[in-house]
Amino acid sequence: MPTAYVKQEIDADGNFQRQQSQFLGHFGSGSDDFPLEAGRYRLIVSYACPWANRQLIALKLLGLEDVFSIGVVDPVRPKDLGRTDWAFSLNPDCKDPVLGISYLSDAYLHTNPDYVGRFTVPALIDTQTGKVVTNDFLGMLRIFEKEWQDFHKEGAPDLYPDELAQEIDQLNAIIYDDINNGVYRAGFATSQDAYEAAFDRVFNRLDLLEERLSKTRYLFGDQITDSDIRLYVTLARFDTAYYNGFNLNRNRLIDFPNLWTYARDLYQEDAFKSTTKFDHIKKHYHLSATINPHQILPKGPDQSGWEEAPDRAKLSQKD
Repeated sequence: MPTAYVKQEIDADGNFQRQQSQFLGHFGSGSDDFPLEAGRYRLIVSYACPWANRQLIALKLLGLEDVFSIGVVDPVRPKDLGRTDWAFSLNPDCKDPVLGISYLSDAYLHTNPDYVGRFTVPALIDTQTGKVVTNDFLGMLRIFEKEWQDFHKEGAPDLYPDELAQEIDQLNAIIYDDINNGVYRAGFATSQDAYEAAFDRVFNRLDLLEERLSKTRYLFGDQITDSDIRLYVTLARFDTAYYNGFNLNRNRLIDFPNLWTYARDLYQEDAFKSTTKFDHIKKHYHLSATINPHQILPKGPDQSGWEEAPDRAKLSQKD
């Protein structure tokens, strides 16, 4: 149930207040930095998780897939552990083949035995020590975009161009507050007022983005940026998880003509499509993160529409 899932993150008025990341390591040549060594670090993800999904998209776009190894947890959380955890039960021996651990909590508690909080993905782990370098779900994209820039493939897109940095930061803050985290504030609210406030905030922002995307192919013109990754991961989960599981039922994504074609336009790029696993998303949200005592997995929605041509390139045409 959501109250158990996030019980330490609900305030007195029933509002969900997401916990802060506690491991905030950075990379570089400074005395407090972790060394920039290809093959040394392992990114632990759930394909269900939007915060992890966006790291996977960035790695693909930037050509960092061979610089970091990837460990994948089961989308359905382990039951009866007395804690909110992730398990490596997709592997034959139920252990991560590189780290040799059964649960993500093993790495967290190895790093800090006094750690208190949920054990979250994404987590970037140093394979030499088995310790968490960073679980900064908000800042990890910037780490890959900037701190690992020397390892980007030739011709990699600039997801955070200097001339747009301020505008991207401003829009990212809005996307996080109103959309990325907004859906969770609605889904995990424990009072009617908290739920309705979050609900209205999500759809008010979606309406504004629907209008913005009627004039431009991506959020900042003709180039995919960091902001597009951040918005996409919530849109990709909207109809499958948030519309019904989180009671965000004013509109489906497919009811927004511009947001729907925009999301499909991104999905049909390999970095987005290959890292979007709708089966993982559905299993996680309906079997782990919502009130579903009988563990019924919905048959829908039909995902075939994601393959339809978005026809948004016309927005890039110049007079």
